[in-house]
Amino acid sequence: MRSTSLTTGPGAELRAAVRGTVLLPGDAAYDSARRIWNGAVDRRPAVLVRCADGRDVATAIRVAREHGLPLAARGGGHDWAGRALHDGGVVLDLRALDGVTVDAGTGTAEVQGGVRAGDLVAAAHHHGFRPVLGTVKAVGVAGLTLGGGYGLLGGSHGLAADNLLGARVVLADGTEVTADTDENPDLYWALRGGGGNFGVATRLRFRVHPGTTVRSGLLLFPLTEARTVLRGYRELIAEAPDELTVMAGFFTGPEGAPVLFLLPVWSGDPARGEEATAPLARLGTPVFGQVAPMAYQDVLGMFDDTIVDGRHNEMRTRWLPGLTDTTADLLVSAAARMTSPYSGIFLHHFHGAAARVPVTDTPFALRRDHLLVEIAGSWVPEGAAAVDIAHRQWAREVSAELAGHALPGGYPNLLGADERERALLGFGPNAARLLDVKRRYDPDGVFSAVPALAPARHP
Repeated sequence: MRSTSLTTGPGAELRAAVRGTVLLPGDAAYDSARRIWNGAVDRRPAVLVRCADGRDVATAIRVAREHGLPLAARGGGHDWAGRALHDGGVVLDLRALDGVTVDAGTGTAEVQGGVRAGDLVAAAHHHGFRPVLGTVKAVGVAGLTLGGGYGLLGGSHGLAADNLLGARVVLADGTEVTADTDENPDLYWALRGGGGNFGVATRLRFRVHPGTTVRSGLLLFPLTEARTVLRGYRELIAEAPDELTVMAGFFTGPEGAPVLFLLPVWSGDPARGEEATAPLARLGTPVFGQVAPMAYQDVLGMFDDTIVDGRHNEMRTRWLPGLTDTTADLLVSAAARMTSPYSGIFLHHFHGAAARVPVTDTPFALRRDHLLVEIAGSWVPEGAAAVDIAHRQWAREVSAELAGHALPGGYPNLLGADERERALLGFGPNAARLLDVKRRYDPDGVFSAVPALAPARHP
């Protein structure tokens, strides 16, 4: 193994070899470059490489391996668990790879590895299309997709991963390959929900869908009505057509108290949109909001104010097969005792086209109607460890309360590094195949975005 001195070792070697910028501890831009969305993650990589192209990615991977340094890739930098950073490691910062191309003739879009959802939705809107993305603009497209990609068009068009047509990937040995139905189809299969464990995606090609307008809006209900509204919501989504996906959850409302929100997205015939969404407002007495035609890109901007870099975050998640009276009561109780005005609980509605994909077609195995519960503890640090613990404990307690009512496993994009068994269970009958692909494309375990796929632990 070569010396890991930062003046004669990997830092100097990378500065001489890459087109992008290399940052080392002590450089003026180093501290800002190592910060990600979750301010609670405070790690000090040995080298940060702001990659200019795929060749920089390949070079950085090679140098990291030659010097025995752990490797991480940063796309949008939105992962709460800090998988985009390693203490003492090499970080591939892909944010300069931000190109987006939309081909209106084929209904496809190609994005580079550092593109965020807001970049893609804006470009697609300009050409008259809407891509299948998550719920906020700040999230990296690659990371969202590789883990599955719940979103507001799931009923109509499936997960983000279901719309991935191919990718260019730099592997652990530094080679760059194409993964699609014709080339490396097993790798292509693994990328559609298996997590970022097989290489670094430098380009991704997606199917995008005609239209730029949906019927949507936020409806806010007082917490005193939450149980009644959730019971009505349960009945409504059980019968919802593909064109209607309805997110729900809790956050702090304009008056400073927790509220229940409903966020419908109707992506079908505009003439039927009002009829399809009107029953939502009648589930209770909304204190705020309306549902109306709006640009799809504006829907993805609704949570922009809540996605603030630098706050501390603790995320937990459960898959619920549906809402029962008991789980509805547990969620309302959890919302009532949120410890921070920035925390929230988000219910992602999975149904329709997403639920009709055959289980073995992608690594993402939970192809039945369900709700993904995202438990988001978020707070501004005050310097008191006891306060931080209270916020973290709230998220963990809510997850524990739901555990007995939940399906096995969990969504890999929201699981922490300590939840590897749940991550593996989440792949269901696809786990063995996924582990086999991992062994073939990354036998030394260079990439570790989903800890369940560590070959050394699963021979």
